[in-house]
Amino acid sequence: MSETSLPAEARPLAPDQSMGDLFGQLSSDIGELVSMHIDLAKAELKEDIREAGSTAGLFGAGAFAGAMTALALTFTVAWLLDEWMPTWVGFLIVTVIWGVAAAVLVLSGRNKAQDLDLVPQQTVGTVKEDVEWAKHQRS
Repeated sequence: MSETSLPAEARPLAPDQSMGDLFGQLSSDIGELVSMHIDLAKAELKEDIREAGSTAGLFGAGAFAGAMTALALTFTVAWLLDEWMPTWVGFLIVTVIWGVAAAVLVLSGRNKAQDLDLVPQQTVGTVKEDVEWAKHQRS
């Protein structure tokens, strides 16, 4: 069977190249492919890290603002409650209220953190495709 009677996909791309040249080209192509995948993974991770940083910033800002507000409001409300009950009871009531508020904020932050996807899905998919392609080329 001559090369011209083969389907286009089965014909050699460079029939006059030696095996050494072909393996050299294959090594070069694989190196370029790996480099491209590394660059893609870096880009995806940068975006995910930026989003994770934003989420962490929200946690920090919320915690600071909550602490300052809780401090000022605790004293204000506790002294206001002092008009109708002992001072320690007023402080206890305010403390419980702020504890509930803190729990709600932490749970909201945890839910947002669980929504983060830190595994670069596009890179994983293309690597799997390349592995399948390489297996197909070997057979």
